[in-house]
Amino acid sequence: MLDESGLDLLFHKARTPRRWMARPVEPDLLRQLYEVVSLGPTSGNCSPARFVFITGSEGREKLRPALSAGNVNRVMGAPVIAVVAHDPLFFEQLPRLSPNEELRSWFAADVGLAEETSFRNGTLQGGYMILAARALGLDALPVSGFDQSAVEDEFLADTGWRANFLLCLGYGDTENLPPRAPRLAFEEACRLL
Repeated sequence: MLDESGLDLLFHKARTPRRWMARPVEPDLLRQLYEVVSLGPTSGNCSPARFVFITGSEGREKLRPALSAGNVNRVMGAPVIAVVAHDPLFFEQLPRLSPNEELRSWFAADVGLAEETSFRNGTLQGGYMILAARALGLDALPVSGFDQSAVEDEFLADTGWRANFLLCLGYGDTENLPPRAPRLAFEEACRLL
């Protein structure tokens, strides 16, 4: 069980930044981040998430027109912008990822099931990335205000991957953050049966 400092790092004291420090994120840290994320569980070890890390100015400028107006400054200031995507054809990897199962044929025969599974588990892996980033000392800002088709055309066209959300990564400027927004109480959000 994590001690209080671990829970603070991941949840209690972790905040979503609104601004970023000009400190770069090293490529080796992004590799380490993916290695941690890849260990999180997915159904049948399907591992459908795919990530495109945008770090340079050329990629940022290609992304800019796809961002909603309210997200431009927060996203463009991040040292790294990850396109969190999923591969609808993830099942082609299943003979290697789940060799003792006959899972590939289930998904190859049912496009709807494959899409639902890839989206759900890819989203789960995107959540793992937020927690892994925090565990490795990075801050994370998930963003859904963008033109999905434009991002797919610009960054994913040759892959067939589908964009889910953007995840800004870096070292947040945490000065002058407003108080944490309220959360629902257990009784409002949970049922014990």
